[in-house]
Parts: sequence; C-alpha cells; structure tokens
Amino acid sequence: MQVLIDADGCPVVDCAIRVARRFGLPVLLLCDTAHTFSRAGARTVTVSKGADSADFALVNLLRPGDAVVTQDYGLAAMCLARGALPIHQDGWRYTAENMDTLLLARHTAKKLRRAGRRLKGPPKRTAEQNQAFERGFTQLLESSMKGESRADADHI
Repeated sequence: MQVLIDADGCPVVDCAIRVARRFGLPVLLLCDTAHTFSRAGARTVTVSKGADSADFALVNLLRPGDAVVTQDYGLAAMCLARGALPIHQDGWRYTAENMDTLLLARHTAKKLRRAGRRLKGPPKRTAEQNQAFERGFTQLLESSMKGESRADADHI
C-alpha cells in the first residue's frame, strides 16, 4: 500500500505525510509544473501542465488498495473504479454510495458557472477541518492495514 496525494492546492500535504509515516507507508506527491513540491518523507512526481494531467498520472500510478488524498470528485471517482481508497481533505471518505451525488453537484455547479452565475467559494480552512482530516485519514489507514494483514494471513 502507498499514499498518493493530489498535491495541487492540497492543504493537508504535511499532515498526510506525517500520518503515512506513522504507518510506514511510502508517499507520492503528484503535481503539475505550475505547482512544484518537495517534502521530506515523500517522493514528488511533477507532470506537464495541462487540464487534469496530474490526475491522470495519479490514476495510472495507483494500485488497488492505495490511499489517495484529493478534493477532486472526478479524480476520486476514477480512483474508486481502480480499487483505491480516496479520502477528501476534510477527512470524509469517497464511496460508491456518495459518488453519484458528489458528481451531480459538481456538474450542476459547472453548468451554473457556464451560464454566468457566480458561486461562493469555500470558507477559510479551519483547525477543526485539519483535525477531522487527520482522524479520518488515520482511521482509513488503520482499517486498510488490518484488512491487508488479514489478507496476508489468509495466504499463509
């Protein structure tokens, strides 16, 4: 298992690296040339600037069971389809049960913007959101690692 982070605009990169390190998991940061990252404890993959170029690179690098940190609903849907475990920067998990609603909301917002409507952006990030991410990400990795160890025991 590895942790892949859609690092372009991600406010929880350092926290995700810290949590992954506690579990002994490798971390891969993906970004395009407009956002250059370098963090101790993580390997960075920088791809050419372009619409969704980092997203497609991330999907091509992930394996089933990998954890993915992203705020992008479309990327999360692709990760789910590939058997990964995507989590939002606010600590809630993307699932097959909530994905249709999230994608519909994204589509509706895009239609409104195309029609000239202005939508209110997200409020300033809070310490509570950071804490919720750390709790949610820790729980995701704990449950995933338990599942991995059970699967390994089944093969012995």
